[in-house]
Amino acid sequence: MNGSAVRRYVRRASLVLLILTIVIGPVLGRRFWVQSHPPLYAMSLGLLDDGAVTQVSLPVEFIRGSRVVVGGGSSPEELAAQQRHWLKSGSVPAITELNPSTMVEDALLDLNTLSLAHGVPVTGWEPAWRYVWPRDSALVASALARSHHREDAFAILDFLEAVQPSTGIFQARYLPDGSGTPDVRGVQLDGTGWALWALRQVVVQEKTDSDRRLVIERYSKLLRRSSETLLALTANGSRLPPVSADYWETKETKVTLATCAAILMGLRSSETLYSLLKSPQVGALEYAADNFQHLVLEAFASDGFPRHLGGSRQTVDMGVAFLLPPFGNVTDTQVLQTWRASTRYLARPAGGLAPGGSWRRDGISWTVPTSIYAIVEACQGMRSEAVSRLQWLDRHRTPLGSLPEKVLASGSPASVAPLGWTAAGVIYAVDVLQDGCR
Repeated sequence: MNGSAVRRYVRRASLVLLILTIVIGPVLGRRFWVQSHPPLYAMSLGLLDDGAVTQVSLPVEFIRGSRVVVGGGSSPEELAAQQRHWLKSGSVPAITELNPSTMVEDALLDLNTLSLAHGVPVTGWEPAWRYVWPRDSALVASALARSHHREDAFAILDFLEAVQPSTGIFQARYLPDGSGTPDVRGVQLDGTGWALWALRQVVVQEKTDSDRRLVIERYSKLLRRSSETLLALTANGSRLPPVSADYWETKETKVTLATCAAILMGLRSSETLYSLLKSPQVGALEYAADNFQHLVLEAFASDGFPRHLGGSRQTVDMGVAFLLPPFGNVTDTQVLQTWRASTRYLARPAGGLAPGGSWRRDGISWTVPTSIYAIVEACQGMRSEAVSRLQWLDRHRTPLGSLPEKVLASGSPASVAPLGWTAAGVIYAVDVLQDGCR
């Protein structure tokens, strides 16, 4: 083949490749994003007049201010009155940008309904979600405390203190009656940090220092055991923790930023709590937290705060959000810049976020990271961004008003609904926009 023939061959091949790219590329692109179509298991939870909690998969009507199903029995008003009383016993955070949406009220009612069977909220009512995750429960306790449902928040802390073993390290999830675990997923180191953060969140809602100290003393066992555990895991802040699963709940071979961030938020929370007690232990905790924060930033910053130690910046995940207020309270400029830029990797077609940049690219938005980013944006004073995320969540609720776990690329809600973690995230974010980050 002479030079002229080679050039003609290359031109023809290039033209064919261009045509294939134009014709097939968009199809492949759509398949790249739209590969998974999990169903919506239920539109919401309903209460029958005998108090039974049931998943609702068809359009029904609820008695106003409750999750009691109209026509679900002969005398539902008493049960509805009880749930309305619970709602009115606290507060419903509100901002003008969400008026007249009932999203926050509905989220509170869903958390209450998820709690009725066992006294503490399960993450969801679908069997695979009908458990108590320490991580999810921490945010729920915080949201309930911020909305002035103090005893409900205490019930979660009671549960966490009761199931925590002497090692101080929680299992991934628990049966809601506190009798054990549903499987052998094993321990997750982040749970201890989340428990301490939840305790701090509940404590700071108390009105006086005296009241705060009483709550800390009530949970002194949870505080002491968890603090000692985190100090041991990090050798008083001088080393990164062992490898552990985190909110991805997958087997890991390298330390994750999310685990480190949860441990840091636990150390900082412990420091605050012992400070309120005016305990001499606060010095050691402050020293450990400062050292550990420096260690984590030094280890992850050079690679752009990826999910795993030594990973690429494109794998950034919610772990970087957990470093910032109201979680880890890091004020480092590079962390803030990385978190702000991370949405380019987490963004999904319907407008929500995925749990991380390297999460499977199936086109699905997840409501939990979307609500977590709204919380952090609210704490950063990024009101319009936080409101935009909350409005997106509002638009993608189920037809009965519950927040689902997932949103498909088409914008349809999917998977379990309601999801306790997301409901709590929405309540928390709106309360921050209303009353400030604390």
